[in-house]
Amino acid sequence: MNPLEEVILQNCPPLAPLPTGVEPKLNKLGPVKAVLFDVYGTLFVSGSGDVGTAAATDTAEALTQALAASGFEGDLEQAGQLGKERLKTEILAWHKAGREAGIDFPEVEISAIWKKVIDSLFHADASPDQIHRLAVEYECRVNPVFPMPASLETIHRIRDGGRVLGIVSNAQFYTPLLFSAFFGQTVEECGFGPECCIWSFEELKAKPSEALFPKVGKFLREKHNIELDETVYVGNDMLNDIYCAKQAGCKTVLFAGDQRSLRLRENDERCLAIQPDAVITSLLQLLEIL
Repeated sequence: MNPLEEVILQNCPPLAPLPTGVEPKLNKLGPVKAVLFDVYGTLFVSGSGDVGTAAATDTAEALTQALAASGFEGDLEQAGQLGKERLKTEILAWHKAGREAGIDFPEVEISAIWKKVIDSLFHADASPDQIHRLAVEYECRVNPVFPMPASLETIHRIRDGGRVLGIVSNAQFYTPLLFSAFFGQTVEECGFGPECCIWSFEELKAKPSEALFPKVGKFLREKHNIELDETVYVGNDMLNDIYCAKQAGCKTVLFAGDQRSLRLRENDERCLAIQPDAVITSLLQLLEIL
C-alpha cells in the first residue's frame, strides 16, 4: 500500500448512506452491453456529497491539520486561515481562464492549484510528493469517503456477467486511489477498462460538460463494438449524470441511495423534461434490472 492510500484509510472512517425516502423504480433496461458509473455519491459514500466540496467542515482547521501532517513548518494556523481563501481564489481563477478559453465547464488539476497556494504561503518549493500528500490530507478531512454498501460486489458481478465496465466521473488524481485503498485492487483490477474511464481532471472538463460521454462512447465503439444506446450510466445527480448521459444516448439509472449526494435538480430546466430509465436505492438493485 502506498503512503497516499494509507492517508485515505487513516482519515476516512466508516460512513453509512443516509436514507432518501425515494421509492425505487426497478424497470428492466433491455439489452445492456456496458455499464458506466459515477464515483462520488454512487460507488462511494461522500461526506460532502461530491469531490472537491466541503460541507460543514472548518476548512481552515482542516488545512492547518493537513499542512502539519504533510510536513510543513511555521505558523500553520495562520497558513490555514490564509490558505483556505487562496485555495478558493486559485480555483475561481482557473475556472475563469478555462471559460475564457472556450471550455464550458472547466475542471482544475488540484495539484497545480495546491502548488500555487503553497508557493504563496511559504515562498519555498515543495516537492510533488509533498503537494500530493497535502491534497489528499486536506480532501479526506473536508470530504471523507467510504465504499457504498455492496459496491465491490456489484462491480464484480457485472464484470463476471461479461459486461464492459467504465467510469465517467468528476475526479482528481486521488480518486482512483480510493479503489486500491479500500478494495485492495486497482481500478483496472476491479474490472474497469482503462480506456473506458474518463476522469475530469485528465480532460480538464467537468460534468455537466457534454464532451465527456462522447469520448467514452468512442472508446466503447472502437474497442468493444458497443454503442452508447447499449450502455447504461449509473449516477446520483439528475444534471451531471442523468441529463448528460441521456444527451449522449445512454440508458440511465438514478442512484438515490444516500441523502448527502442525491441531486434531483428539480428547479433546473434541463432536468424538468427527463426521467431516468430506472431508479435504485441500493447498488445490488442494479443487478435485478440489467
